[in-house]
Amino acid sequence: MNNPLHIAIMAGGNSSESEISLRGAAQMAQWLAPDRFVPHTVLVRGTQWVLKHPQHGDIAVSRDDFSVHLPDGQHLRFDCALVMIHGTPGENGLLQGYLEMMGIPHTTCSTMSAAITFNKYVCKELVRPTGVGLARGLLIKRGQPFNAQRIVEELGLPLFVKPNASGSSYGVSKVKTVADLPAAVEAALAEGSEVLVEEFIGGREFSCGVFKPAGELEVLMPVTEIISHTEFFDYNAKYNHQSNEVTPAQISAKLAGTMQQLASRIYDRLQCSGIVRVDYIVTPEGQPYFLEINTVPGMSAESIIPQQVRAMGSTMRDVLNMVIADAMQRHSCR
Repeated sequence: MNNPLHIAIMAGGNSSESEISLRGAAQMAQWLAPDRFVPHTVLVRGTQWVLKHPQHGDIAVSRDDFSVHLPDGQHLRFDCALVMIHGTPGENGLLQGYLEMMGIPHTTCSTMSAAITFNKYVCKELVRPTGVGLARGLLIKRGQPFNAQRIVEELGLPLFVKPNASGSSYGVSKVKTVADLPAAVEAALAEGSEVLVEEFIGGREFSCGVFKPAGELEVLMPVTEIISHTEFFDYNAKYNHQSNEVTPAQISAKLAGTMQQLASRIYDRLQCSGIVRVDYIVTPEGQPYFLEINTVPGMSAESIIPQQVRAMGSTMRDVLNMVIADAMQRHSCR
């Protein structure tokens, strides 16, 4: 039998979702097959990278070669990075750039794809040829003057205001009056330097996972409907049990198939790797509108992707076997 691979589960990060990342990392360590993988949680906070060792406590990770010198004299080298960091640096390409420069296989998109998908405005423009619906919107940069009345005249009310490059649900507002728009923009600017303002699209919210292992059949996961108890699918709805998630969604096979095929096209268009999740709003007329793509989706036991995997009749252990094998194969082909 081959020696098990040492897997660095990258967790934490610099965004508002660092604690959610740690939860997911702990769950991932439990899912990994113990006969094939040795999990190691690596906490990333700014320039501080530490291995959370069960016996020796926190040990600094050398970024010179992405390894750890253990107190017992062992030199631990990681065979693959399983990225569980939401927001920066795990979803915007910064971590991917480092790993690719160091020649470390990783489980997420490439540097280029991660940077593109993290920028909501650029991402929307790139997915336009797939045929998915897109809400009208505009970009406001920090320090750029804007006329709230003109924006409302152009896009109508209500509006959604969100950070343009953020992996979290912080800073997102639903604006119902012209007077509320400036404060919403300021709240979004607290999370990033650019703000996306979009028209409101009414409908039901859905999510679909996609994974296309190299050289194998694509995995189109069952569609989940997200029924939020809050006004929209915000942080509380996502992480504090303020929503119901129905998997598989109680919708027609035709509509589910449409969303799955769109997710597949979007995956290819953005040159994604690993598991991603594509979120939609579907209008009463049955038109899916693209909300966003999550290239590091949540992975706690109750998260949407694990729900969809269970609904497929599979297990997260089996899926992670495929994800890591795919990362190793993509690396060997470079």
